[in-house]
Amino acid sequence: MLREIKPSRQIPGEPRRRWFTSSNIDLIVWLDDAESPTGFQLCYDKEHHEHALTWTRRAGYSHMAVDPGEPRPARHKATPILVADGNFDAKRILEEFRREARSLPPELAQLVEQRLHALET
Repeated sequence: MLREIKPSRQIPGEPRRRWFTSSNIDLIVWLDDAESPTGFQLCYDKEHHEHALTWTRRAGYSHMAVDPGEPRPARHKATPILVADGNFDAKRILEEFRREARSLPPELAQLVEQRLHALET
């Protein structure tokens, strides 16, 4: 079940964010000055091969894999980065999101569900 991290880290120059997390999903929602969502990033499969689906009003969708920056021999762990990955199973992710989203504010859950549903076709 997703739970909100309070306080969420805010990045200067970016819209205010709310961050929700569970063992397998992270959801970051960006809000405008009127507290309306302007976009979100849904990170899933955190324990295996993490991916991030991002949607914003301006840019639409992007789907990336997360390179965790795991250490290689004789090197330190690097910062995780997003790398291109076009494979996206919208139906599976929507089902998983619905199981985790019962504790989310309804308007946020509905936004993410609508955007995931749009990718099912």
